[in-house]
Amino acid sequence: MNLKDIGKWLLSWVRNVLIFFFVSTILSVVILKYVPVYFTPLMFTRCYEMHKQGKKMKLSHHWVPLSAISPNLPQAVIASEDNLFLEHSGFDLEQIQKAQLEAQRGGRKRGASTISQQTAKNVFLWHAHSWIRKGLEVYFTVLIEKIWGKERIMEVYLNSVEMGWGIYGADAVADEHFNTTARDLTAGEAALIAASLPNPLRFNSKKPTAYMLKRQGQILKLMKNTQSFSKYQKEKEASKKD
Repeated sequence: MNLKDIGKWLLSWVRNVLIFFFVSTILSVVILKYVPVYFTPLMFTRCYEMHKQGKKMKLSHHWVPLSAISPNLPQAVIASEDNLFLEHSGFDLEQIQKAQLEAQRGGRKRGASTISQQTAKNVFLWHAHSWIRKGLEVYFTVLIEKIWGKERIMEVYLNSVEMGWGIYGADAVADEHFNTTARDLTAGEAALIAASLPNPLRFNSKKPTAYMLKRQGQILKLMKNTQSFSKYQKEKEASKKD
């Protein structure tokens, strides 16, 4: 085989790999627009970590539709995690720039990921930090914004996000930490859950620290000035009928 043939073979191989990648990823996003996400890569990673540490493996996860989750919870996570969720197209460029400037000035490194980015990472990717993973996160974020829309993104996020050691999603944390269901979470409970999300393995919404209680109060105030997600849903339904 001469160099020309090798070059043709390589180009053909790269082309086929790219075609497979785009077809398979787009198809998986389309399927998961309608099918519940029962497991995520992080769930398997945490189970492996528990096994490696000699701990009893725990995976508490109950998928529920968005209609069965208290409106307080999406309101709380938007207020706490991503107050422009209903306005941006997947990325909060202003927060990304602020985070980069803070890091350049020697400040603490902080994330600027939107709820859409976190959902893309939770469902489709691994959690190790790398430029490849970040690039794929951008790619999947664009896909779910275009194919899923805000309601499905919020539904998957609230069902898949880690909310404690071995606890994933709204209904599981409502049951384990508040002895209730996702549907009946109060504003205060939702704010405590949101306060734990930056680091749910460190901050326990069942046993809040003084810092978490302070953060809970801040989130409750922010919720009053945050666009209601339930109102957004009603307006969207009304626009469809028109």
